Amino acid sequence: MSEESVQSEHQPRLYPEDQAKVDAFITTGVNSVERKPFKPIRLLMLLLVVVVGFSLLSQLIAKWAGIY
Repeated sequence: MSEESVQSEHQPRLYPEDQAKVDAFITTGVNSVERKPFKPIRLLMLLLVVVVGFSLLSQLIAKWAGIY
């Protein structure tokens, strides 16, 4: 990387008054709500349970309808 690009990465992109407005917006309303950390394993498990559940339900409906 050139020396100019390294220096430009460390300089703020906004003027201080604009950065203050952004900071104020981020700390209010929806953006200020603390959220639980994302848990991808839980999402995969939920997806697995739903897919298996629908598969079993479809097998049950097929037997009930006399297809199997």
